[in-house]
Amino acid sequence: MKIYTRTGDQGQTSLLGGHRVPKDTLRIEVYGTIDELNSHIGLLRDHAHGRRDALLIPIQEKLFSLGSRLASGNEKQAEKFKVPQVTDEDITTLEAAMDGMDKELPEMRNFILPGGHQAASQAHVCRTVCRRAERLLVTLASSEEVPATAVRYLNRLSDLLFVL
Repeated sequence: MKIYTRTGDQGQTSLLGGHRVPKDTLRIEVYGTIDELNSHIGLLRDHAHGRRDALLIPIQEKLFSLGSRLASGNEKQAEKFKVPQVTDEDITTLEAAMDGMDKELPEMRNFILPGGHQAASQAHVCRTVCRRAERLLVTLASSEEVPATAVRYLNRLSDLLFVL
């Protein structure tokens, strides 16, 4: 199978189901930023030498699902193609992970400067990309249908990436 199709050479791309849209639409920007976040989380996993894989791999899988739902164009289309959802349980899982980490961390008394270790620095990059994705998603949600749990998931994920 060829990876290139030449169908996007004029600045258009296809949503799941075939609907063509310009590549610079907000929906494409949102799920492209989620894809970027997923790549950064992969780099974070590499810097952490597998110590956080049990936490981060399921998050990467959820981000793929969220990006796919957004690439569907609407929830009806996503259901038609049986694209997995991000659920309230997924959000609760992030909260539980943070609660566990909070018990081990000292009380935060001031702002934390990114740096000190490659994994910690990469976690901050992930957090800021996640916040950008969240802001873009909020803008998209003001004019188009988005999954109900999506903004909450990204909000909680950015918190987790801060605690991490």
